[in-house]
Amino acid sequence: MAYYHCLLLDVDGTMMDFAAAEHKAFHETMSEFGLPATDEVEHTYHTINKGLWAALEKGQIKREKLVVRRFEELLAALGATGDAARMNAFYLDRLSEHPDLMPGTLEAVKELSEVATLAVVTNGVEHVQEKRLKESGLGEYMDGVFISECIGVEKPNRRFFETALRSLGIENRDKVLVVGDSLTADVKGGQNAGLDTCWFNWEGKESPAENGPTHTVRSWEELYAIVMEPDELENVGQTRRKHQFEQGG
Repeated sequence: MAYYHCLLLDVDGTMMDFAAAEHKAFHETMSEFGLPATDEVEHTYHTINKGLWAALEKGQIKREKLVVRRFEELLAALGATGDAARMNAFYLDRLSEHPDLMPGTLEAVKELSEVATLAVVTNGVEHVQEKRLKESGLGEYMDGVFISECIGVEKPNRRFFETALRSLGIENRDKVLVVGDSLTADVKGGQNAGLDTCWFNWEGKESPAENGPTHTVRSWEELYAIVMEPDELENVGQTRRKHQFEQGG
């Protein structure tokens, strides 16, 4: 059996390349509403959006207000007028059309699903995440999908993770690993729930000096070594090779 029997996996920045999807959706939105989409304007949007999501994690703003306010503040920063609610609706629709994956994600999820229960834990918008999970192929390997919008509480609140574990029927918390790229939402959230955590540090950022994650990885291969027993590691790739053989590839 694997060292960890259950993986609670974040979506954006962990399994999915949110930066790529966001970039495309933002440019499509600005074009639709006749607004500039220069690097400076996009940076302004990112700054506004990041600040509001940080406030969401702290319980200082509701999601339904956040998604519209980011465009209200952007329009104000540009000195422009427009319908922020319509802009947000269009943006989310476009975002749902871009299921970009981080390198090696689909193959990794296939491998990990052979040895552990996998579940999505995300603060993202429900209809956007569900469509992207389906279109990317990730959804079929998940034993559960937990979205804060549905649960009614955001990561890093411990109740988010407790709801997920209860729904999955997981009782042994020692065998659960929270995997995500956010120190504030995923790592802190896992810690709040008394779970082991794995920080997916794609860019090799400096690790926190205190209250850091249980594990840190920069690739799916590194995660395999944390999750799997030695004999399971030896079998990595066999599923892919078997599929290729069956397909005559």
